[in-house]
Amino acid sequence: MQDHRPAPESLAMSDAIFPARPDRQSNLAGTVRKSGTATLTLGALGVVYGDIGTSPLYTIKEVFGPLAHIPRDAPNIIGAVSVILWALVLVVTLKYVLLILRADHNGEGGILALASLASRTARNRRLRGALLLIGVCGATLFYGDGVITPAISVVGAMEGLEVVAPSLGRYVVAASLVILVGLFMIQRYGTGKVGKTFGPVILLWFLVLGATGIAQIVREPMILAALNPLHAWQFLVARGWHLFAAMSAIVLALTGAEALYADLGHFGRRPIQYAWSAVVLPGLALNYMGQGALLLAQPEAVDNPFFRLFPKLLMIPALVLATLAAIIASQAVITGAYSMTKQAIQLGFLPRMAVRYTSVREAGQIYMPGVNFTLMIGVIIVVEMFGSSSALAGAYGIAVTLTMMITSLLAFFVLSRHWKLGPVPGAAITLFFLALDVLMVGGCILKLPDGGWLPLALGAALFTLMSTWRRGRALILENSPDQDLSLKAFVAELAGKSYPRVAGTAIYLVATPNRVPQSLASNLRHNKVLHQRNIVLHLVFVEEPWVGMSERATLQALGNGFWRVTLKFGFMNIPDVPKALQLCNKHQGLQIDEDAADVTYFLSRLRAVPTPGQGMAPWRERLFVTMSARAGNAAEYFCLPDSSVIQLSTRVPI
Repeated sequence: MQDHRPAPESLAMSDAIFPARPDRQSNLAGTVRKSGTATLTLGALGVVYGDIGTSPLYTIKEVFGPLAHIPRDAPNIIGAVSVILWALVLVVTLKYVLLILRADHNGEGGILALASLASRTARNRRLRGALLLIGVCGATLFYGDGVITPAISVVGAMEGLEVVAPSLGRYVVAASLVILVGLFMIQRYGTGKVGKTFGPVILLWFLVLGATGIAQIVREPMILAALNPLHAWQFLVARGWHLFAAMSAIVLALTGAEALYADLGHFGRRPIQYAWSAVVLPGLALNYMGQGALLLAQPEAVDNPFFRLFPKLLMIPALVLATLAAIIASQAVITGAYSMTKQAIQLGFLPRMAVRYTSVREAGQIYMPGVNFTLMIGVIIVVEMFGSSSALAGAYGIAVTLTMMITSLLAFFVLSRHWKLGPVPGAAITLFFLALDVLMVGGCILKLPDGGWLPLALGAALFTLMSTWRRGRALILENSPDQDLSLKAFVAELAGKSYPRVAGTAIYLVATPNRVPQSLASNLRHNKVLHQRNIVLHLVFVEEPWVGMSERATLQALGNGFWRVTLKFGFMNIPDVPKALQLCNKHQGLQIDEDAADVTYFLSRLRAVPTPGQGMAPWRERLFVTMSARAGNAAEYFCLPDSSVIQLSTRVPI
């Protein structure tokens, strides 16, 4: 993405000109950090750790399932549990909790934020673009994971019905679909009120995980040997080439680790770290050891070792709690998909889509109908296609582990250049984590025939859409008619003409600020009039999460009733154009009335026309045209009043 900077002669809106004032699009973390650390830690439990917290529902079951071919004897049970424990320590604690969480980009986390941070360290434009593209690849993989996570979490919880009463097994898929469809249907109402219960429910969930684990450990204390990393090493060495088959199941214990970083901006680093250290890691470790202890005493419990931890009297409450935890885990992925899509739109990788803000206080609470419907259909298809958590486990993991590998690659540039550790220490740290990533990815590759192809196919399809949109937009800007008309020369030429002036302000949105907007040229050609005040408005979405109000606007007077204004937004900001334009009032003779009736917004809609032999392959050009036709309403996206918008269309060959 190009770094659009204001012209030297322009006037930047600094704090000296405009005092800082509250911005409802400001960093959500700045709002929530006003709360106590305990409250934030409880909130982090509910939002951040739902996914990894439900992994005990199916991980041990799959480690000793028929695909892994691991005998259920004491050395293997202790060794497998030891690998899980130390994977949690090395990958989650060391890599994410202690290292990656420190790589915040203006307080924000996530693969796109990390890619943006890494790209800023690049010394040449090509490397910078490549790093951003790598981050986009990681983002596309998130969507593949986002379809499977709700499915495997809810199905894994509902399989407890088979333990409660074997005759209920035939209702697992139907019950799962009812819960999942209901979850997607309530998204339109927002998650603020429901979200307040997430933390306490997940806290109870982890307490139950720990308590049931302790009960089994007391009966079979031999499992405590799993704390010794030598048992993990011996287990892995003993597997030989079957090591990757074992890792394909063990990696299920790590799914959800990326959420720690993705939700950094919502809670801050400390609450996420405290929640992991004090609650999540102990609860997971105790439960995995408890399931291992159960298998030492009862190898036949491998059919569902998690629910076998509970006595029959508590089976139904355990099923209810597991279902609630699975719903919360699914909710976190769904809202994450909304945020990721909004960031991709801001960065220019997807067309505009409808965004509904479900809270007047927190800009991070959004609902995107198109994304919600697409995810719901995808989840329904996946549940019907696979039908069980064991079958879904075959499709789960490859997207997560590849995202982890991409995170490690991007972290090298942050470590070596942004943190100035140097290339050697940065490479040493990165290679250590890459070795772990390769081991996990290698295991998941074995699952490609069993469903692992699905998230990769979804990611590839989305990457095709995103890259096509990005390239198509670039071609449109290159070939648009206004590229040949200099704005300054146009304004100077108008001084010698006597066009009638009408009252009010005309605002022309443009993609290139130095050229005459096509809508302005068309309006003057057909209507033969100009407004008293004319603003050529350029919107810039930078590769940063947040841009504050004090840095939002840049103003330059062009004379003859014309001004050039640049509004800068981060990819997490809400592009509220009318509000941002109020920053320009009373400077260089410009006054924009707050009354919408006195302001007219002119939008240029450039309609792509596929042209053989130019731009992209014919099928990609047709795809771009289809995506353009389905793009969301620009006026709604930029918060423009419907009654004040005029849109003019121009056909552009690509």
